[in-house]
Amino acid sequence: MDLGLFTANNTWMLVSTVLVFIMHLGFSTLEAGFVQKKNVVNILFKNAMIIAIGILTYYIMGFNLMYPGEAYSGGFFGFAGFGLDPGPDYVPIEYVDGAYTYWTDFIFQAMFAATAATIVSGAVAERIKLGPFLLFATLLVAVAYPITGMWKWGTGWLDAMGFADFAGSTLVHACGGAAALAIVILLGPRSGKYTDKGIKPIPGHSMPLAAIGVFLLWFGWFGFNGGSVLSGDPEGVSLVFVTTSLAASAGAIGAFVASYLMFKSFDLSMVLNGILGGLVGITAGADVISPGMSIIVGAIAGVIIPFSVVFFDKIKIDDPVGATSVHLVCGIWGTLAVGIFGGANFLTQLIGTLSVVAFTFVFSIAVGYAIKVTMGLRVSEEEEMKGLDIGEHDMMAYADSVESAAFNLSMK
Repeated sequence: MDLGLFTANNTWMLVSTVLVFIMHLGFSTLEAGFVQKKNVVNILFKNAMIIAIGILTYYIMGFNLMYPGEAYSGGFFGFAGFGLDPGPDYVPIEYVDGAYTYWTDFIFQAMFAATAATIVSGAVAERIKLGPFLLFATLLVAVAYPITGMWKWGTGWLDAMGFADFAGSTLVHACGGAAALAIVILLGPRSGKYTDKGIKPIPGHSMPLAAIGVFLLWFGWFGFNGGSVLSGDPEGVSLVFVTTSLAASAGAIGAFVASYLMFKSFDLSMVLNGILGGLVGITAGADVISPGMSIIVGAIAGVIIPFSVVFFDKIKIDDPVGATSVHLVCGIWGTLAVGIFGGANFLTQLIGTLSVVAFTFVFSIAVGYAIKVTMGLRVSEEEEMKGLDIGEHDMMAYADSVESAAFNLSMK
């Protein structure tokens, strides 16, 4: 193996790791923009804790649950032990054919693991208790995410079937979306969202923040998908950059057209989520779907967004940021799209995505319900009305706000 090529590959994988890390800033600003001003500190706190929890739990057990070794190939479960240990015969340049080091492998995958829990934080915003949420996020990243990830990326039973998921439309996004849906069901909607007179909009406090978040996520996605080539291969990485960008662009157009036809208005939130839907949709097949077909995949994902948001509202599933639509619905679509446009077997794709979604949903319902009956999931109605920033953190995001002035007066 050429040392220069090994160094170049490893460097690209570390750059991709940094880009995926930046996605957590994107999620933070997106979610902060989509929640009310009185809950901004709470959503930022959760996002800060999730990346820390994700890296630590993935170190303790997640990595070795997801990649238990060849002895578990074709199976449903395996575990290679706690912590990190490259083994006594470890030679960096011989690890995974010289693509990158063992340590790079861990830190790149750890960033993905934290993403699944971040998806949940936005969907359950503005009414979940902080402690129970962090406990759930820990268990999701430590147990559920790596088990289903092992089924494909750890050479488990889905990999043996030929299931294709290049960078995680199902294994990351639909997984996080299924967990989000489960906890949203257990929580119930925000107070006053669904009334006898219909659905009451609860707009986010800052569309500029939300837009910045989406652009940061699109930027980070170049590492999310580009790094999933698992080397610095010029042809592979550049193709993935192209398909990723085309799908995101088409997602914006699809959401723009569909939402205008539905609502007769130019809804920025729909376009922003359309971009994310396009990104999620192409993630499973960014390496095998042609540029032309990636436009179709992204456009359909964008069209899905407003229809999905309206559907969830009709059945009273209250998701302040649209995470279930973006990550669950578009994640499933993107995985199936590989069976339509990317040469994979459609039935295998269907079995794979439904298996991961079902396992994660059942796990999340079970764990969430156990937390609900022991610790409680939801804040009190009074705390929800005042805002979680005051109720959970005794601080406000904006020092010059009316809410902050009232809070400071009450403390005197």
